Amino acid sequence: MKFFNKNVNKVLSVVLVVISVLVVLQFVCSNGTLNAGETPRESAMARVNPNIQRIMPTTAVPATVPVETTTAKPKAVTQPATKATKATKATKATKAAKATTQPITTEAATVPFATAIPPKEPVDYQSQWDAGYLVAIDNPDKTYECAKVTLTDEDRDLLERLCMGEFGSGGFIGAALIAQSVKDAMCFDGYPTVESVIKNCHYTGSTKIGTNEACIQAVSYIFDENKDAVQHRIMYMYNPDMVQSAFHESQNYILTYQTVRFFDRWGY
Repeated sequence: MKFFNKNVNKVLSVVLVVISVLVVLQFVCSNGTLNAGETPRESAMARVNPNIQRIMPTTAVPATVPVETTTAKPKAVTQPATKATKATKATKATKAAKATTQPITTEAATVPFATAIPPKEPVDYQSQWDAGYLVAIDNPDKTYECAKVTLTDEDRDLLERLCMGEFGSGGFIGAALIAQSVKDAMCFDGYPTVESVIKNCHYTGSTKIGTNEACIQAVSYIFDENKDAVQHRIMYMYNPDMVQSAFHESQNYILTYQTVRFFDRWGY
C-alpha cells in the first residue's frame, strides 16, 4: 500500500510540474513576446504620452454647433488652404498619392501582418514624449518634418468631420493620427485642400455624421500648433477587423492604435 501511494505521489508531482510549465508558457506568450505588427491586435496604446491630458488643447465646441450631429454644409470659402511652401523631403515625393484605403484585397483568408523595421539603436520613448508626440513608436524617423499648413474655415470643418468619420472611436489620439495623415498628404504630395486629399487618397469615412470635441482638438493640435501624433510620416491606414489588405501590409508599418494600422509608403 505504501509503495502504491508513493507511485501515485510521483505521478501527481509530474502532472503538477507539467501543468505549471504550460501555465508559465501561456503567460509569457500572452505578455509581449510578439514583435510589433505580428498580429492586428498589437497596439501602441501602452506607449501613449503620459502627459496626454496636459497636451490636449482646450478648444471649446461652439454652442451653436451640435456635437456629433452636425450635417450642415460649411460656408463657401474662396481662399484655398495655404500650403507650406517648403517641406522636408517634399521635392522627392510623388505627385499623386496612392490610395489611402485602396487597393484592398479581400480574397485572402489570412494576410501576413507587416512588422516594424527593427530600430538601429535603442528606442527612447521619453524623448518622443518630451517632443510632444502623442504616441512613442519603435521606428521613429528623426528626419521627419512637415511644414505648417494653414486651414481655411471650410477645410477645418471638413477635416474635423473626416476625423470623426474615419476614426471617431479613437478619441483625441485616433483623430490626431487621421489629421496627421491628411497634413502629410498636403505637405509631401502637394494637395492644396482637404477635399483634394479625400478625393485623391480615397478616404471613405463619412463626413456627414458631424464631429466632436476630440476631433476639433486633434485638428487644432496637428495644424494650429503644427504638432504630430507620431515621429514618422503616415500615408496609409486600414482596419483589418473590417477588411484584409495585402497592399497595406506591403507598406512601411508604423503602428497600430486600437485596431487601426498605420503605414508610410516606401521611399519619398
